[in-house]
Amino acid sequence: MPGDDSESLELLRKIHGLLELLAEEKIAQRDAKQRAALRKVAGTSHQKQSSIILMDGTRTQAEIGLMASMNKGNLSRLVAALLNENLLSDDTKNPKLAISVPVNFFDSHADEE
Repeated sequence: MPGDDSESLELLRKIHGLLELLAEEKIAQRDAKQRAALRKVAGTSHQKQSSIILMDGTRTQAEIGLMASMNKGNLSRLVAALLNENLLSDDTKNPKLAISVPVNFFDSHADEE
């Protein structure tokens, strides 16, 4: 039945979300150095932080710039800085973080130990 596939996919997404939530503390410990570097690169800039959260490999730099209200030059420098710190995969056209961070990463400071 066609509806079964979409229901199964939705259930898998929910399970994935729950597993991510449960594993977040362990992931934070494993990626502590990279997360500290990510916070340093982003600084307190809301535009940089928003842009970084959008870097999941599904969007182009142009799309990220529009969504985060960041100009092309600043976004390009941000991508270069993230690449320099080995925080991105090799694809700079559709940037993707090399580590996993929750969407509220820059809001919470629980993993800054």
